[in-house]
Amino acid sequence: MQKFSADDFMMKQNTIKKPVTVKGIGLHTGKEVVLTFKPAPVGHGYKFQRLDLEGNPVLNADVNRVVSTQRGTTIKSGAAEVNTVEHALSALSGLGIDNVLMELNGPEVPILDGSAAPFVKALKKAGLEQQDADREFFVVETPIHYKDEKTGAELLALPHDGFEIIAMIDFNSNVLGQQYARFNGTTNYEKEIAPCRTFVFLHELEFLFEQDLIKGGDLDNAIVIVDRVVSQDELDRIAEKLGKPSVTVDQEGILNTIKLHYKNEPARHKLLDVLGDIALLGQRIKGKIMATKPGHHANVEFTKILKKRYQEQRKLRGKPHYDPDREPLFDVVQIAKWLPHRYPFLLVDKIIELTDTYVVGVKNVSFNEQFFQGHFPNNPVMPGVLQIEAMAQTGGMLVLSTVEDPGNWDTYFLKIENAKFKHKVVPGDTVVFKLELMAPIRRGICQMLGTAYVGNKIVSEAELTAQIVKRS
Repeated sequence: MQKFSADDFMMKQNTIKKPVTVKGIGLHTGKEVVLTFKPAPVGHGYKFQRLDLEGNPVLNADVNRVVSTQRGTTIKSGAAEVNTVEHALSALSGLGIDNVLMELNGPEVPILDGSAAPFVKALKKAGLEQQDADREFFVVETPIHYKDEKTGAELLALPHDGFEIIAMIDFNSNVLGQQYARFNGTTNYEKEIAPCRTFVFLHELEFLFEQDLIKGGDLDNAIVIVDRVVSQDELDRIAEKLGKPSVTVDQEGILNTIKLHYKNEPARHKLLDVLGDIALLGQRIKGKIMATKPGHHANVEFTKILKKRYQEQRKLRGKPHYDPDREPLFDVVQIAKWLPHRYPFLLVDKIIELTDTYVVGVKNVSFNEQFFQGHFPNNPVMPGVLQIEAMAQTGGMLVLSTVEDPGNWDTYFLKIENAKFKHKVVPGDTVVFKLELMAPIRRGICQMLGTAYVGNKIVSEAELTAQIVKRS
């Protein structure tokens, strides 16, 4: 078996050694559900599988799958959804586990005691297993900010050599007061964060009941904070809703006789939620996150911004290196032997890389381009559709490299999706096109992700589907 050092543990991907199951009630549905954590291979990430639905659909734990953040985070794919994912994801992230399949026989992760501790206990019982593959990180290079003007929630990511979260809450409550919690590389997640339970203000309970939520709510899985004077009649009504003979308010302003694990347990739970929600990014983070009055909606919107930045960073990480002094694989004369296009429609000058899975082409944009005569003549900008065409011609060189007699084939567009134009391409620019296969080529049909770079900027991108057809 491959040996790993302690430092490798932080840099290598991890899964669990064996399956492990937890059972409990869903907070909002009130129904029992069984959740089984299963080991998963390198690069798998976090995925949920609904065993109770036809076809056993699998849902990626992806921030772009979030459809609701009302008292929890819900993801959905097709007709399948999973509610209240944040505590299980927080446990996985807090323990340093990267790849797990979570099987469910219902629509909701069980609430258990309202914390991440039961998940941590189960995962520790399963055991962690290091995998022989490096983690990929989203590195925060510049400040990233999000603010919800309606709630005052604010999240900020800053460059940092490591990973840290600071959560601060202030609900203008005499009971809660201002609270602060911190998580970094020296924090014992299992003891200091995982046991901290979810909380709710007393005045919110009636609303949640009216919305037909928290059917599985119980005084054992939530801290209820009493922030106003409450009559005994109201306490009796709440006790009836919760199925309890009676409830009281203790001297600390907490409903029932529950004792806080920490004086700042609510802030620690907010941090737990932040960690779980940003796990929907799908990548580890190198950076410091400052979260003020965070909530699921703000956490998710912030994570969406992080994901966009990460995708841009990843694309730039894969940016080809263009050395104009290096002999190209194909010059424009050789390209013309394969592609049927001619001036003014041959839009690729060089092919500098060609492998089984990607190709890199170069276009030197000159003021003498024929299209500048009529396209914004006083403000010359390369048309976006011609950038897409140049991508297609570059990709065509890869597809044609797989057939005999490549100069006797034509390439036809079948589909263009998710085309985006991010920066202008102007005379004097050198555009580098990278086309990567999204799936194996079958029957001459090719799906590619195209990215166009000028310097360190992504100027355009698109998903292209095309087919090559032999000339009759």
